[in-house]
Amino acid sequence: MYQWITVISTWMIPALIAFIPLYAAFRKVPVYESFVDGAKEGFGTAVSLIPHLVGMMVAISMFRASGAMDAIVAVLEPLFAWMRVPGEVLPLGLLRPITGAGSLAYTTDLIKVYGPDSMIGRIASTIQGSTDTTLYVLTVYFGAVGIRKTKYALKVGLFSDLVGFLAAVFICLLVFG
Repeated sequence: MYQWITVISTWMIPALIAFIPLYAAFRKVPVYESFVDGAKEGFGTAVSLIPHLVGMMVAISMFRASGAMDAIVAVLEPLFAWMRVPGEVLPLGLLRPITGAGSLAYTTDLIKVYGPDSMIGRIASTIQGSTDTTLYVLTVYFGAVGIRKTKYALKVGLFSDLVGFLAAVFICLLVFG
């Protein structure tokens, strides 16, 4: 099973890079012109997102500096230890829905300490790819188009992050454990 995963992951990105322009040519889409038009629209969107990003960065800094993350990890660690989830990856499960850069930095630290081929390194890498920065998505993308009622999207996004976290752990324990 490990060999199949290696082969698929090796060829997936080159296949996608080749497929997209070929599909666009088949559909007779002017790829370069479409790219330039999108870049023009994207610049205005990027400028309008700055206040949302600043607000999100302040909230993330407050969350980490307050010690709230450490308190939540301390409460959840016994439950997740019972499910065979390494305690080292719990902060990643909390950081990932909030901040992409913070969770990537934490994943990098885990890989430096435990190694990329350790169970913790594999689980952290899989969590990084299986979950999303839900609060960032809601803040930036919904803010860009003016959506203010995000209650249900927040619930679904955070639930999806939890499922992605647990699935990443389960699959890594199944495949590598």
